[in-house]
Amino acid sequence: MADEDYEEEFGEDGDETRPPRLRLSRRGVLVLVALGVLVLGGLGWTVFFSAALDVRRVAVQGLDSGQLSQEEVERALGSTAQGPLARVDLDRARQLVGRVPRVARVEVWRGWPHTLRIKVTERQPVAAVRADDGRFVQVDALGVEFATGPQPPSGVPVVALQLGQPANDALSVIDRPTLVRSAITVAAGLPPEVAKQAGSLTVYSYDDIRLQLSSGATVRWGSAEETPRKARILTALLGRKASNYDVSAPDAPAVSG
Repeated sequence: MADEDYEEEFGEDGDETRPPRLRLSRRGVLVLVALGVLVLGGLGWTVFFSAALDVRRVAVQGLDSGQLSQEEVERALGSTAQGPLARVDLDRARQLVGRVPRVARVEVWRGWPHTLRIKVTERQPVAAVRADDGRFVQVDALGVEFATGPQPPSGVPVVALQLGQPANDALSVIDRPTLVRSAITVAAGLPPEVAKQAGSLTVYSYDDIRLQLSSGATVRWGSAEETPRKARILTALLGRKASNYDVSAPDAPAVSG
């Protein structure tokens, strides 16, 4: 019995038996290669050209303010968000959505199998500028004007120019847009707790910007230079009740009234 087992395992001559190898003819190899090409071609056609993986939904994240809608984003995308998802030009989609005035930053990616996903970061106003028609232009911290409305947004100061004669005479050197940008720099540098109290930012000249608080107090800011330092000093000074705060010379701040 043992001899029979030995012969079955090693063969009659004592050599170890091996399973027969699968040998493909050249025609068999060609058939397998052709099948592989067909499968890959079918997958490629399905992904890139057929309607099986078309864009069926645009999902937008970051619409928190209620001022920017899903419909606005989809209108901006236009035909870019149509057809096979794999063929959507993500850079083009990002560029188109980025042109929407309220959009500060945008990310775009594919959500297989049928969703184009977009994440937007909306611009936040730091000030409103009264236009010649009486409407208010919202401006973000970079000085970008992105929205206009009949009323200023809450919690941000309204910028106004009340130039004296010297400032008017100097407009050829320091023009109105430069003066407005100076006020925006001040507004962008206000701490949130101060910005909520800000009623107006009035520019009398390049180095005479004043902040009116909702309490009625006035802050003499001076120029927009050293705004971060002036903001820190003002925050500390507001702990003292007064009608006038002066941070125009941050080395010698003053409180009165």
